Amino acid sequence: MAKPSSRQTLISYCKRQLGAPVLEINVADEQIDDLVDDALQFFQERHFDGVGKTYLKYKLTQTDIDRGKGTSGITTTTVSDGGIDYDYEEDSRYLPLPDGVIGVEGILHFTGSNNISSGMFNFKYQLFLNDIHYLGSTELLTYQMTQTFLSDIDHMLTTQKKIRFNQRKGRLYIDMDWNEAIAGEYLVLDTYSIADPATYSKVYNDSFLKRYLTSTIKRQWGMNLIKFQGVKLPGGIELNGRQLFDDAQKEIDAILDKMPTYYEMPPLDMIG
Repeated sequence: MAKPSSRQTLISYCKRQLGAPVLEINVADEQIDDLVDDALQFFQERHFDGVGKTYLKYKLTQTDIDRGKGTSGITTTTVSDGGIDYDYEEDSRYLPLPDGVIGVEGILHFTGSNNISSGMFNFKYQLFLNDIHYLGSTELLTYQMTQTFLSDIDHMLTTQKKIRFNQRKGRLYIDMDWNEAIAGEYLVLDTYSIADPATYSKVYNDSFLKRYLTSTIKRQWGMNLIKFQGVKLPGGIELNGRQLFDDAQKEIDAILDKMPTYYEMPPLDMIG
């Protein structure tokens, strides 16, 4: 039980940390469900173990290509404000992504069949085909320099596709020449996806998640008891919800202060 492997065992663990079953935790089940969802969302968006690099494939259809080529992908909505009508245009030429995707780094290189650098006309293919018999007598440094030069040519002729993505919208916009796209071709997306506890049950046993969720339940417990401040129970016992709330808030603040240095991936320098 000290290693939660499900949503309910995680809730039971947090309640025991707060004193259950010796003490009655005055937090409704609905409130705890909300706190678990919030804690999981915070874990998946901020913790380095909450996400992972994932490669997704998307099969282009002719409808996608036609929408990308023409103006049919632009929808116009008229909005009235103070008696004045405004035409709001929205670009609907996007690829829908699953809810679990929180970031897209790019698209792996791809070229259409009409590109001269694809297939048997690829520079690297021709070089390897012609020089395979001479590799035993070829200086490796010269071969490496030649490969680097060909990579530079490929980088100039086959540029990276520009993308735009927003997690809350779940839409991937690709700014490219859609005339190069071919129906049935696959796009390979370099993305970051959340660690879904429904698939990876070890998420529930994360030390950060257990400690953070326990503190948020404790804060909600104190918040519920604040309205009974000053009310004496039989035997002279007085509930101190304010103290419970303040203690929980200090615990949460301490966790958040450690977030950038202990649990988040450090920002990387951009070189270009």
